Amino acid sequence: MGLFKNIFKKKNDGVENVGGMEDFMTLIRVYLQAEMAGNMGLTNISMLPDLATFKRGLKIPTQGNKLGVAEKARCRKMMSQMYNLSDSFFKEIDASIKRNCRNVTVMQAFMFQFQGFSSDLMMQVATILKWKFRVPSFMKKALYQMTADAVHKIMTSNSWKDESSYKTVFNIRQYQQHLGFSEQWMTDYAFNTMLLAKKEPHKKEDLEAAREMLRNRK
Repeated sequence: MGLFKNIFKKKNDGVENVGGMEDFMTLIRVYLQAEMAGNMGLTNISMLPDLATFKRGLKIPTQGNKLGVAEKARCRKMMSQMYNLSDSFFKEIDASIKRNCRNVTVMQAFMFQFQGFSSDLMMQVATILKWKFRVPSFMKKALYQMTADAVHKIMTSNSWKDESSYKTVFNIRQYQQHLGFSEQWMTDYAFNTMLLAKKEPHKKEDLEAAREMLRNRK
C-alpha cells in the first residue's frame, strides 16, 4: 500500500483518516490521472500507477465501463473531507487537463510539468516565509494569509535578492501560464502541503516563532 497506509484506515465515523504530506501529493496525482483517464478514454490502467494503487486498494468498481469516473469521484470526496478543499480547486485541475492533455502522447509531459511547478512553488514559498514557515499549525489563519502573500509576491514582484530566486520565479510563472492555475489555487495547494508537513507535535521553537510573529503584527 505504501503511501496510502494512512488513507485506507477508517475512523469510527467512517471518514478516511488524514494522511501526511506524501498522501496529499499522491491523492493529487490520483485525481490528475483519473481525470486524464476519463477525458481520454484510457483503458490501460498500468499507464496510471497511482490511480491503479488507489483503485485496487479501495476496491473501487469501474463505473459504466469507463476508467477514471468512479475513481475521480471517490478521490474528490476524500480530499474534500480530509483537506477541506473547495469545488473551485478541483475545477481548475479539470480545466488544466482539458486544456493541455488532448492525447496520450502529452500526458507524461503534463505530469512532469506539474511536478516541476509543484516543486518550484513550494521551494520559493518556503524561501519567502523563512522562519515564518515554523509557525505552528494551530495558527492556520495567519499561516494561510502569509502563504497567500507569498504566492502573490511570486506572481507580481520582479525584485529578488538572488539569482536563484529569479530563475525559480521565472519557472513558476512559465508553468503557471501553461497550466492555467490561479493564485487562489496555488495558495490552497501550498498551504495544505505546508500544513501537512507540520503535523508533528509543536516544538519549543514553533511556539517562539508564533510569539515573535504576534509581536511583529502589533
